[in-house]
Amino acid sequence: MCAGERGRAAAPDGGWGWVIVFCCFMVTICTRAVTRCFSIFFVEFQDHFGADYSATSWIHSLVDCTTMLCAPLGSLLMNRWSCRAAVMLGGVLSSCGLLLSSFSSSLELLYFSMGVLTGLGFALCYTPAIAQVGCYFRQRKALAYGVAMSGSGIGTFVLAPAVQLLIELYSWRGALLVLSAVVANLCVCGALLRPITLQEEEEAEEDEGAEQCGEKQLCDKEYRFLLLPDFLGLAVSFLVLASGCSLPFVYLVPYALSAGVSHQHAAFLMSILGVIDIVGNVTFGWLTDRRCLKPYRLACYIFSVGMEGLCCLFTPLLRSFPLLVPFAVLYGYFDGAYVALIPVVTSDVVGAPYLSSALGVVYFLHAIPYLISPPIGGWLVDITGSYTATFFLSGAALLASAVVLFTVAGIRRCRLTVGKHKPLPLSPSDQSRRFDAFNKQPASQSVAA
Repeated sequence: MCAGERGRAAAPDGGWGWVIVFCCFMVTICTRAVTRCFSIFFVEFQDHFGADYSATSWIHSLVDCTTMLCAPLGSLLMNRWSCRAAVMLGGVLSSCGLLLSSFSSSLELLYFSMGVLTGLGFALCYTPAIAQVGCYFRQRKALAYGVAMSGSGIGTFVLAPAVQLLIELYSWRGALLVLSAVVANLCVCGALLRPITLQEEEEAEEDEGAEQCGEKQLCDKEYRFLLLPDFLGLAVSFLVLASGCSLPFVYLVPYALSAGVSHQHAAFLMSILGVIDIVGNVTFGWLTDRRCLKPYRLACYIFSVGMEGLCCLFTPLLRSFPLLVPFAVLYGYFDGAYVALIPVVTSDVVGAPYLSSALGVVYFLHAIPYLISPPIGGWLVDITGSYTATFFLSGAALLASAVVLFTVAGIRRCRLTVGKHKPLPLSPSDQSRRFDAFNKQPASQSVAA
């Protein structure tokens, strides 16, 4: 289910796989990093259209929501056609969206072009590119994802000051026109995503045989992981996480400006956050691939999310550029850590053959929180006159997500202790056997699990 057509090699853990990692790296730059930089336009939009914080924040909400809401569509196109086709189509749509935005005459038109159309294009690129990395790597999967997802941080580091400079030189319209050209490179990335056929080395039932990435299956097989208790707990945690994780990226620059930080220094905070994000991506990816930490990937994920929440709770005390730099460092590091581990933890739970469909569901769960949380944050700023409540909301949501997953993991461990359930294995072959046993259970037992 990793590609819609057959390639020429099994999972190499290297080789052309590193080209796939580079392509995913570029996709995260052109999608997530560009999305993060949208907040730099907010002050310009407020001045040009006479809008408030809440109204302009809907742009960021819509692009994030559409990207996540349409993530299953990206998975579907990947499974039915190919990863290559999905990413190239997404590149065309997102580039056209930003191009139209540069000619926008109203905030409502920006909602459609910059929010919905661009977000739809990002959705068709993001999930397929991430899932394709999992098709090429097994032993070094966490490291590969760490490098691939670091594009978000590197892109933020480079694009944040560049966008601010483009706005000063060519106005916000010219800056959006340049971003449109940058995002068009998604089509080049898509062309390099060569499909691959994976032969799973598993002892499965004769009717199952070897699972292939790109094999077209019925929906009841593609989405049967939805009934696994571990995935349901993970899904609830992601839903809560999405309610707060986007707020610091939306409001860090406006908050810094309100504290008297200059425009260039405020944009530089995003750059610091972005470059440290890279360190979190790569170091956590490398560390959790080590034999001693591989069984504790979930614990590492919970720890990084919890630390992000604590950082947000202390943000209102930081009212100058020197004090905001440590926040950008800590938040950026742990953001990079947990973002790199999302596909890894998901793959550990559902298995590589179901990663594309599972990631579609995971990112779909981010959609509604991404839609409503920035406007709620803007509304809190409008009614309180400060950003304190907004950052408290973000911190509380992140800590709640960590607590939910910690509780689920604790319950699971207690069940294992009394011998009532077996753990979800980490290897794809054991995962397939788990699904075989799961399918043979009576319906009542499946629900009870």
